[in-house]
Amino acid sequence: MDLPTLFEVLAASFDGPEDIEKHAQDALRTADFATQTTYDVHPLTEPFTTVMSHPDAHPVCSVIGQTPLPWAPPETSSDPLYIAHSLPKVNVELLGPDGLVKSEKVRLGLYGMLPNFEYGIRSHPAEEVFVMFAGQAFWKRGAAAYEILGPGGRSYHPSMMPHANKTGEMAFLSAYVWHGDVSTEQYVYDGYPDA
Repeated sequence: MDLPTLFEVLAASFDGPEDIEKHAQDALRTADFATQTTYDVHPLTEPFTTVMSHPDAHPVCSVIGQTPLPWAPPETSSDPLYIAHSLPKVNVELLGPDGLVKSEKVRLGLYGMLPNFEYGIRSHPAEEVFVMFAGQAFWKRGAAAYEILGPGGRSYHPSMMPHANKTGEMAFLSAYVWHGDVSTEQYVYDGYPDA
């Protein structure tokens, strides 16, 4: 599979109620592939491929699995704590200022985490939504308790809302989109929550 095919399939998966998902669809469908960068392929590993093959996994997982991508830990911040806590994660920014295809309107990509790890409290000016594709994750929004989400679930974070996520016995894979101020200059990582 190639990026245009992946973008079209991903656009159809952003079908939730928040306006940010409509922005994601528009950005994916109007992406300028003339700005596409070259990249080295780093395939997904177990247990990501396992959860992507589960019967309840979103159908987009088969396209993701067939698309050569440069999977690596995210690099949103240079904070040493953030870097240490990012090692069990995989990420590809598909569309955005640092994306495989350039955009100043959104940051949109794929993101997952190995079992039994945590991505602590963070906040940023952009509004954000994660759409779960495979596996399970626990999501924390503001002061609320963690909520478990599986394929098809969504975690929406308005601008500057503190949020976190963690895994149990399963890995997960999701898509995310930032909209609004997509700069990472005001991204803050506070580490693991107390509860």
